[in-house]
Amino acid sequence: MPRNLFDLHNDIAVVIGGTGVLGGAMADALADAGARVAVLGRNEERGQNRVAEIERRGGSAFFQTADSGSRDSLEAARRSIESRFGVATVLVNAAGGNRPEATLPPGSDFCKLPIEAWRNVFDLNLVSGVVLPCQVFGESMKQARRGSIINIASLSGILPLSRVVAYSAAKAAVINFTKFLAREWAVQGIRVNSISPGFFPAEQNMKLLFEADGVTLTERGRQIFAHTPMARFGERHELGGSVVWLAAHAASSFVTGQNIVVDGGFTSVTI
Repeated sequence: MPRNLFDLHNDIAVVIGGTGVLGGAMADALADAGARVAVLGRNEERGQNRVAEIERRGGSAFFQTADSGSRDSLEAARRSIESRFGVATVLVNAAGGNRPEATLPPGSDFCKLPIEAWRNVFDLNLVSGVVLPCQVFGESMKQARRGSIINIASLSGILPLSRVVAYSAAKAAVINFTKFLAREWAVQGIRVNSISPGFFPAEQNMKLLFEADGVTLTERGRQIFAHTPMARFGERHELGGSVVWLAAHAASSFVTGQNIVVDGGFTSVTI
């Protein structure tokens, strides 16, 4: 057994959605553990900034433009990564999000929620966010008979939160798909797990959690604090330990099909 269970110097990690706040934090953590990191996303400026930060910290990374909803784009990205680093041994699917038109404001009628908006949220979080990347990068992992796939779900996939019904259902599907793929690929050297973050302030939810001053909690933010035993939001770096643990074969070689919840205890409170 290696002395350092969390050493990723022999790993090549692909982080789809690494241009975002939480995806970027996971890319940082993987690079800090020694992995060579390919940051994938559509925003080149953000991607290059993430790479520059990783390199400033002494890590190795590069940015690759990719659209996770396009098989051709993902396959082109895979070829580029393999020519530069080699076959990916870690895949983090951190792309996803919600759509305002698929959200139910207070007093609204679920029966009026546009089905097209529902489909868009499912495509963003399940098909583009997880299924297509697993198919494309999983092909190479299967040939190499080695890999760790980490899908980013959400606590709302466990507890369906009010208002974000389509997002909650889509993330529940991500958790279910994770368990399916873990079973399918268990004897092929590929582990598949998911991480369900709790409330971590980022661009998408700042208006939900804070007033315009960015400091004062909204009513929704206060409700979340009251329901969270640790009485605070998560900080982006607090996802690093979970993603490195699941990526490191020496540390989690017998772990697959699991959903790791990082939520400050939110899902432990039932009343």
